Amino acid sequence: MKTKILLVDDERDIVEFLHYNLIQEGFDVITAFDGEEALSKVKENPDLIILDVMMPKLDGYETCTQIRKIKEHENTPVIFLTAKGGERDEVHALNIGADDFIQKPISPTKLIARVKSNLRKSDGFKGKDEKAAIIKIGPILINRESYKIFVNEVEVVFPKKEFEILSCLSSSPNKVYSREKLLSEIWGEDIYVVERTIDVHVRKIREKLGENADLIETIKGVGYRFKNV
Repeated sequence: MKTKILLVDDERDIVEFLHYNLIQEGFDVITAFDGEEALSKVKENPDLIILDVMMPKLDGYETCTQIRKIKEHENTPVIFLTAKGGERDEVHALNIGADDFIQKPISPTKLIARVKSNLRKSDGFKGKDEKAAIIKIGPILINRESYKIFVNEVEVVFPKKEFEILSCLSSSPNKVYSREKLLSEIWGEDIYVVERTIDVHVRKIREKLGENADLIETIKGVGYRFKNV
């Protein structure tokens, strides 16, 4: 069965151009031209979503937020396309659940590489063996198959990237992960994301861990490690 991609942009020439290139790579492509139509088309269960930021009716940020509320698409990879190039915009996109962020004008070669990389990361994470599927450290239990985290036996919802960072750190307690290593492990080597993105995600993870926030230690000038308790 072909991998299905939902492509959303209000500029029809861009949709037509990218649609052609994605089809040539063997993907099945669904198209939408605004946020509301995207929310309708997401019912066709795409494996990955390419989403423009500036659109009528619902912009990309709000569309992504609504998509993440749909249980079946809590972890579906979302790639943002945008004419905005600021770090603030990128961090905001990642904070609301985006997996990647590509600036326009778009190189189809780069887009396809990013699509394949995000699909590999998604499939690879889902494909962890059963032995490593459950991580239990102190008050924290992580189920890597169901994407669920329990803190003191209470389920706490983590967006996909936060989940993967916490899962990565806790899978090797006391091991120090540099920001560069975490970016490579979670986003992939062929995806450019600024290192500050890791700090933003870790801050949000700590907020959700509450009184257990100090389980994630900052190693000044290097990165982070998870305490073994």
